[in-house]
Amino acid sequence: MRLLNDRVPHRFTAVYQLNGELMRNIAIVDKAGKVIADDLLTVPLALSFCQFVLRDGLFRLEGNADDRLEGHPYRGVVQSYVGVPLTLDAGLVGTFCHFDFPPMALADEEFSFMEEVAVELPPYLSRPGARSGSGTDSIRPHMRQQLPKG
Repeated sequence: MRLLNDRVPHRFTAVYQLNGELMRNIAIVDKAGKVIADDLLTVPLALSFCQFVLRDGLFRLEGNADDRLEGHPYRGVVQSYVGVPLTLDAGLVGTFCHFDFPPMALADEEFSFMEEVAVELPPYLSRPGARSGSGTDSIRPHMRQQLPKG
């Protein structure tokens, strides 16, 4: 995950797993190296930016100019977000995203790379509706082995 985070200007890189009406974080990197706040570890789907990824197939935010955030509690707080869905044969299982507080852009080439990574991540997640107990440790060894140099 750190390799993925090092490629982008965003502070956070994360994988969230869909679990009913919750998005459970199973892997997150904070470029600042601070302790991850509890409210980033389990987020109600209805309050997450992941809801837009799962519904629309992707979500890119570079500032507050997105009508989907009207009335959203994190509007103006998280101003940079880019996420792609993670799917298995059974359907949507989660999201892979980069996010930060100030507005910032993600290069189109890096977005394309995110989509490639998103194809590789789902086999390391639990099936929809199952709670993952293995967390970051289940993804970390595979990410080291499979990420192309870049």
